[in-house]
Formats: sequence, C-alpha cells, structure tokens
Amino acid sequence: MGKLLIVGSVNIDSIETPFGKADSIVGGSAPFISLAASQFKVNSAIVSVVGEDFPQSYLNILEEHRVDVSGIEIVKGGKTFFWKGKYHNDLNSRDTLVTELNVLADFNPIVPDNFKNADVVMLGNLHPSIQMSVINQMEERPKLIVLDTMNFWMDNTLDELKDVIQHIDVITINDEEARQLTGEYSLVKAAAKIQDMGPKYVVIKKGEHGALLFNEQQIFFAPALPLEEVFDPTGAGDTFAGGFAGFLAEAKNISFESMKNAIIHGSNLASFCVEKFGTERLVNLQKHEVDNRLLQFKELTQFNIELT
Repeated sequence: MGKLLIVGSVNIDSIETPFGKADSIVGGSAPFISLAASQFKVNSAIVSVVGEDFPQSYLNILEEHRVDVSGIEIVKGGKTFFWKGKYHNDLNSRDTLVTELNVLADFNPIVPDNFKNADVVMLGNLHPSIQMSVINQMEERPKLIVLDTMNFWMDNTLDELKDVIQHIDVITINDEEARQLTGEYSLVKAAAKIQDMGPKYVVIKKGEHGALLFNEQQIFFAPALPLEEVFDPTGAGDTFAGGFAGFLAEAKNISFESMKNAIIHGSNLASFCVEKFGTERLVNLQKHEVDNRLLQFKELTQFNIELT
C-alpha cells in the first residue's frame, strides 16, 4: 500500500446554507482529504492539532477509515479551531462570521516517524511555515508533494508561500487565486508562470465548472458532474485534493496520464461531499456508489468523432 501524509486543519464548524444549518460539526481540510483518500488502497496519517473539546468519537471514525491519528496533537485545556460561515443563495459565495484559531495559532507540526518516508505528501491549506516545516521533516524526498493554498496566504505571507512553492510538485488553487498569484488573467499564462516558480503540475479548480491540469505544454480539463442539488459546498475542494492524492498514492505512477485519472477521481468524490453537511456523506460513502458515479463521469466526457 502507498503511504499518504496529510497536513491540514481539523475544525469545529457551524454552517448555514439556504437548505439549513449545522452547528458544531467536524470540518477542516484534513478530515475531508483523509476520508476521500480512504476510498483508495493507501495508508494515510494526519498531522494536525485539536483542543480537548474535540470529540474522541470522531477520531475513532477516522481510524475506522484506516487513518492514523497519532500525529493529531490534543492540547489539554485547549479549544479546537472554530469557523462559522453562511452561504449565499448561489452557494458560490459565503460570509465568514467567526474565525477562532485557538490551538491552531501555536501549532508546531510533528510528523510521525513511520510516515517520514511517505510516498505522497498532501499539504492542506495552512500557513506556509507549517507546510515548509513538514517538508523539512521528511527523511527522503517523497515521490510527490501536493500543495493547496488560498488568497489569504498570498495577501499576508507571499514570500514564505513562494518559498514553499519552490519545493513542491503539484499546486492546487482556484482560478481567482491563480490570477492573483501571477497577475495573469489568462489561466494558460497563469499556469505557465506558476510552473516557472517550481511545480511541474498545476491544477486550477473552477468549482462547479470543473478543473484544469497543466504540465509544460499539455492541458487536460475535467468537468464537474452536474448535480440536481448542492447542499453544502464546504470541503469540496479538500475532498477533490484527497481523491487526487489518494489515487496517486495507490497508483504509484506519477505521470500526466495518471494525473488525468486522479483529477477525475477527485472530482467524482467532491460531487458526493456537497450532498450533505460537513463530512457526513464521505463518512458513509460506499464503493459501489463511487464506481457508479465514475461511470456517469465517463458517459459525460467520452464521445466518438469522425473527421472528414
């Protein structure tokens, strides 16, 4: 089995969408990434931090999905990172109502010894100094280092972020962030500029409009599956990243062709994530459901054409 190391936040979230509310549910990048990756034959571990208020029952759920939680520090007397948000009617925009870093403010990541030789490292959306610390703790260069980031770090820690970007293989960001990072409106030009910064592969997420994969002069586009209802988009991007990294950790094949498949698997799993609040859908997701929806993706994207 491939080994996947996941670095990311573990939250307590309160979310409101046009379809309802959910208070005090588990969120953060690491749970979404790890649950998505659990759909593949991989051994994964989370490096993160929570407070004493974090439910042990949820750590048990992660372990039931073959996720090593020994790298999740539990701070006695501490409070877990808390986020509260409200989505607008279009579900593409939201208002952050409360952000409490709590124990995440002083987080010093420690990679478990048995994962310092991980095949794939998935650096979830965190401060670049935390991401760099994890890279420096690896005993040998992983086959693949994937980084997710956001505009907040571009606004506040750009130099540190660019330093991390020099050490990774794949970056996953959305279209707005790609434009901000490079100053280019064209996503093709933006991807080329990002590749010049270090990563060989650039994945630009476009939400309900799919994702683009760039490698040198090669481009691949994967659509998002059209859904009748989107209940809660929180964590969809992290679920995509988890499916992407999980597939590659299992495949042990780092190539453009393999990444095309990884993009489809990531998009497929993200389509389940949005059907329930938080991680609820991913926790109970069955393999036959995943396989059936993959066939829908195949029908959506394949066609025959005759040129005359």
